[in-house]
Amino acid sequence: MLSRILRRPCGSLSSEPSCPGRLPLPSDFCPVLVRRLTGREMILTEHSRPSHTFVHISDTHLPGERAPLYGSGADADANLASVLSRLVSSGLRPDALLFTGDLADRGDASSYRRLRELVAPAVAALGCEAVWAMGNHDERGAMRAELGLALETPVSGTAGRSSDAVVEVRWFGGMRVIVLDSTVPGQHWGRVDEAQLSWLAAELATPAPEGSLLLIHHPPLPTVLDLAVTVELREQAALAAVLVGSDVRGILSGHVHHPSFGTFAGIPVAAASSSAYGQDLAQPVGATRGQDAAQGYNLVHVYEGTIVHSVVGLEVGADVGEPVAAEEAGRRIAGRGISWRERPLAP
Repeated sequence: MLSRILRRPCGSLSSEPSCPGRLPLPSDFCPVLVRRLTGREMILTEHSRPSHTFVHISDTHLPGERAPLYGSGADADANLASVLSRLVSSGLRPDALLFTGDLADRGDASSYRRLRELVAPAVAALGCEAVWAMGNHDERGAMRAELGLALETPVSGTAGRSSDAVVEVRWFGGMRVIVLDSTVPGQHWGRVDEAQLSWLAAELATPAPEGSLLLIHHPPLPTVLDLAVTVELREQAALAAVLVGSDVRGILSGHVHHPSFGTFAGIPVAAASSSAYGQDLAQPVGATRGQDAAQGYNLVHVYEGTIVHSVVGLEVGADVGEPVAAEEAGRRIAGRGISWRERPLAP
């Protein structure tokens, strides 16, 4: 029986995509039996392949007309095009591209049109969706109109107040992605209004089978740049009160233009850098300097027991050591008697 299993095509006993060199054994197949029949011990990986993969992109800051940002050499259009081109070339098949705000630099309709023209072909090539969150540089009406967002009925708070905030719920299998709008028109600091908090509490009252991700532009974290306290998320305790004990497994943000990680209400928070320009954190304490460098995005891999956020820089350097192609990596893994653990069945 074992010989027949080992001769089957890669992935024939798995719902996961095939992997070069993979020995297609069920996750509960006894390694002792493998050792007795083949003389070789099978080693299962500690973790299975991820159940979901997302690409977290933030602060694209496309200007009204294509030009260097703020008179610098930073070309926001070219940088975003580079991010998308590399994603398509990688062969990654994410569930969605998650954009966490400041899509436009001044909220111009032309910025959103160019953004749509850049992102739409990449989304089609990747076979995924795009999810958009508002940032403090964005304009709600233009963003809705140009990106084709539905005109949601204003969410109502407990005191009868309403909000025209850009909010949304999207589902990817059993995982829920919730979009909040932390912007305050005319301001660069953030706040989640009462109407949204009430709406969020009602949404979270029903847990998602695989948990939820929350997208919000202003990160609910302490700032590491002193000047950023002027534009931080305010009244964070009210948001924490809604999130404590919920099924939210991760909070994805942007705004600060550098990767930043922490926890909020016991929930991991990951702020992605900007694709347009980064912050130089090696400045003297208390100083702030934006730079045409340190741009990037995050890869988000969802597993049964954890979510991994990996920073990907825009800059590509020279090779260090020997590059290993995917096919060769598969051969080396199989050559060491290692097989991927099967992913648990979705709830």
